[in-house]
Amino acid sequence: MATVRLVPTVRRRRLGGALRKLRNQAGVSIETASEALGWDPSKLSRIENAKAHLPVKDVVPLLAQFNVTDPDVTKALEGLAQDANKTGWWTTYGNVVANGYKDYIGLEEDAESAHIYAQGVIPGLLQTGAYAREIIAGTGPSMTLDDVAALAEVRKKRQAALTDATRPTGPLKLWAVTHQAILSYRSAAHPTLMREQLRHLLDMTELPNMTIQVMPMDAPAHPGMAGSFHVIRFPSPWPTVINLENMRGGYFVEGTDEVKAFESAFELIVAAALPVDDSRETIKKIMEGNSA
Repeated sequence: MATVRLVPTVRRRRLGGALRKLRNQAGVSIETASEALGWDPSKLSRIENAKAHLPVKDVVPLLAQFNVTDPDVTKALEGLAQDANKTGWWTTYGNVVANGYKDYIGLEEDAESAHIYAQGVIPGLLQTGAYAREIIAGTGPSMTLDDVAALAEVRKKRQAALTDATRPTGPLKLWAVTHQAILSYRSAAHPTLMREQLRHLLDMTELPNMTIQVMPMDAPAHPGMAGSFHVIRFPSPWPTVINLENMRGGYFVEGTDEVKAFESAFELIVAAALPVDDSRETIKKIMEGNSA
């Protein structure tokens, strides 16, 4: 399975990869394109490898060498070129935010939608502060209290994407399927933690860009049993990216065949989960049965 590390910066890597793909599709060499623009060949090579900046004014002339005139493609590449060197808000947290997590947040910032299957914990975009702090501390026992607080703050800031109408694609569309076992978690240290978390989930179902389903305990076998994953989609022409989670933070998967496999898997997961209205009722019943 093909994997990809989206560093040093997500946007610069996406821009370079898109330019390389378009150049190869056109059958144009780096030398030929560079000569037509009066560039040293090493400049285009560095741009494609995310080691150099591409000024916005150079996007159209460069695309012309690849016979690309589609206005949507041009606009998308100009947007990436403009934002490629911008520092994301998450970088202010330094090494507390791991590189893989920084990559993911960078993708999430540009995404149009996210489809998530979660079988271990409630997705970060749906977590309350108290739940986030407990889960972060529990899954990262070597973290300091300051680190836990910082990462919980990062999750809170990520959630702004769900209601931010100023994003280029509007509020992030989220479709989350969570296993019922997650909802039944009980905190010995904070008895009201899950009641508040479940109340928050119910509130989030009221958002027009939100779909939440529950995978019941008696669900048939489904692809999600192999592990949690995220399907991150972008406006055209950018390809969908898959994020697979693990204890080290996760990794990315790209490529048409791999992406289609996970998109099909998510459709099967949705079919195996409770319908939206039944899911809401299940969340409500578990919340009402939780300690007050």
